[in-house]
Amino acid sequence: MQKAIHGITVAHFFETYRERLKMELVTGTDGLHRLIHEGSINRPALALTGFFKYFAHRRIQVLGAAEMTYLKTISQKQQVQILEKMVKQGIPCIALTRNYQPTHPMVAVATELHLPIIRTPMITMNWINLATLAIDNEFAPAGTEHATTLDIKGVGVMLRGDSGVGKSECALALIERGHSLVADDLTVIKLLDERELMASCRPLNRGYMECRGIGIINIAEMFGVKCVRLEKRIDMVVSLREWTPDAIEERTGLEENFYEILGQRLPHIELYVRPGRDIARLVEVAALTQALKKMGHDPARTFNDRLIAFMNEQANQPLPTKIKPVDREESAPGA
Repeated sequence: MQKAIHGITVAHFFETYRERLKMELVTGTDGLHRLIHEGSINRPALALTGFFKYFAHRRIQVLGAAEMTYLKTISQKQQVQILEKMVKQGIPCIALTRNYQPTHPMVAVATELHLPIIRTPMITMNWINLATLAIDNEFAPAGTEHATTLDIKGVGVMLRGDSGVGKSECALALIERGHSLVADDLTVIKLLDERELMASCRPLNRGYMECRGIGIINIAEMFGVKCVRLEKRIDMVVSLREWTPDAIEERTGLEENFYEILGQRLPHIELYVRPGRDIARLVEVAALTQALKKMGHDPARTFNDRLIAFMNEQANQPLPTKIKPVDREESAPGA
């Protein structure tokens, strides 16, 4: 299930990233409900000169050294006219970097039109870079999967399967071996930079697991805080299936299967659950195999190449020649 983000409020952005971006609110408390509609930052250099044809009014507007220096070169009346036109375009807020104080016309316009003005001591480029990452995270396509996600030796593994198939039990066995839990039963997924799927858990049930027959357990208290991760990139998907006599299981590993999440294809394997199989160990080996593949070492293909080379070598060997039978009389001594 995917949800679309149409905008976040300035209040949400300010409260969530206040410490990370070192922000303080100068004025405009009444305008914190304004919406940021785009996951990027804009420096309104041309807009300050009066050119609004391609003005990115749906983004946070950042004024740095260049913009503030320019404003000081024009009259206060011109500042009011330009700033009013910017605000009426629908900008969400203005951010001043390098601890710049807003000009009097800026404060007057912001107070009258309920525009938030934020200030930070950070250098303009550094603030823009960090703010862009924060905004991109907020606007990233997101969804949920009925799955349990773990960090196995640095490999993000998402366990899928029908309810009661044993996802939590398998995850618990892996945690006992020193691996980390990201999310149990319900995984929240975000697509970052249109290439990475990041898994996390809802804050309410972070670090907790449901084990059938036992109930809710606290992973951090039982196994230590090192066994809980806040988020992890998903590298592969493992689906647990109930074994049936007609089940067809992969034997060589040469055939690659994929599972699609938010438009991204992930390596996918299926493991059949039946008595006597150590599913946790198989999932662990699958994760380590995936790590090897990412490093350029594919065991199945390597063995296949060796097998083909051996067969070619055997086929190219010359056939043994017939040996002429020896006449016993001719070979007898003294003949």
